[in-house]
Amino acid sequence: MANVVLIDAGGTNIGSVRYALQRLGVDAPLSSDAEEIRTATHVILPGVGAAAPGMARLRESRLVEVVRGLTQPVLGVCLGMQLLFEHSEEGDTPCLGVIPASLRHFARGTDLRVPHMGWNSLRVERASPLLAGIEDGAFAYFVHSYAAPVGDYTLASCDYGGAFSAIVRRDNFHGAQFHPERSAAVGARLLENFIDL
Repeated sequence: MANVVLIDAGGTNIGSVRYALQRLGVDAPLSSDAEEIRTATHVILPGVGAAAPGMARLRESRLVEVVRGLTQPVLGVCLGMQLLFEHSEEGDTPCLGVIPASLRHFARGTDLRVPHMGWNSLRVERASPLLAGIEDGAFAYFVHSYAAPVGDYTLASCDYGGAFSAIVRRDNFHGAQFHPERSAAVGARLLENFIDL
């Protein structure tokens, strides 16, 4: 049985992520305890908000090196995914550096509405157990102003004034830019696939 722990990084979506997991029969505690996080079978880093406060919260809890050193499956959700990257243009913030790329604000001076908010389709870039049962073209729910570029870590991309990473993986670290807890069957399947890793 999976022992899933949610890292307390101060995100406002933590309650809804917990509820989404409970619907799958998983009761995941919220923790900032390094030992509890290290001994979990699966770790989720949720987050809504800005990169700088998210990283500050991890530093205050002395969890930056803990997260970087995790060897079990880790899933970053929304801001949690962004924090896995090296750097965010948002507040010129150094992040966890697990994925070697930087996040940029969506193109300014265009007719794109920012934040990118609402349902958008996923384009599967490479096969992965995390994407089992998620079809190319499936829709997920996004809310974000900063985006990760597409790279060899990209499992699925999305287009909003250009392609960006929607689902990523590097080694045991995975991330979803969209909100699985608000993405109906696609989000539930992603969480279920993650727990099965």
